[in-house]
Amino acid sequence: MKIFYTLFLLALLSSISHAFVNDFCVANLNGPDGPSGYECKAPNTVTVDDFVFSGFVAGNTSGIFNAAITPAFVSQLPGVNGLGLSVARLDLAKGGFVPLHSHTASSEILIMVKGEITAGFITPAAAYQKTLKPGDIMVFPQGLLHFQVNSGKGKATAYLAFSNPSPGAQLLDLLLFGNNLPSQLIAQTTLLDYAQVKKLKARFGGRG
Repeated sequence: MKIFYTLFLLALLSSISHAFVNDFCVANLNGPDGPSGYECKAPNTVTVDDFVFSGFVAGNTSGIFNAAITPAFVSQLPGVNGLGLSVARLDLAKGGFVPLHSHTASSEILIMVKGEITAGFITPAAAYQKTLKPGDIMVFPQGLLHFQVNSGKGKATAYLAFSNPSPGAQLLDLLLFGNNLPSQLIAQTTLLDYAQVKKLKARFGGRG
């Protein structure tokens, strides 16, 4: 038993010391992206530009949701690789919205900057929603379905912070209606009207 504890302690110390070998691990975007992130760039190829993103400006809100997400994830900001964080900018035109979606590997914080956004998330037991104004902050726990809707009279802007350098997103509308699953099956498994499913598939580029 003593040998087991000794080996366990040595393994623990080894993992802790390894975590502090490098001050950072700038992503080598030419390599594979795995569960633990990208491999590190060679230190002699790292520049200050790996830690700077200059495109944090309003995006095009003329799409289907009248919304734009400008990400500063690891793909745009390689310096966040391995740091467990990233950010994005959310711009909503009048009436714009981000439909129900989830981040399976990240929690999210929304920081209101301009306008008015009604945001919320749902659990099997309850729904939590709030109309947010500049200076308000709201957190969305990891994995829970959540949304943002511009409920004001003009444009709305917010900044988003994530607990993952590559948070990803699964949008419920696109999952249901942007695929090639037969419309009849979707109607049967969601209790939606078949004609409505076909209409939504046409809107979101689905087939079947």
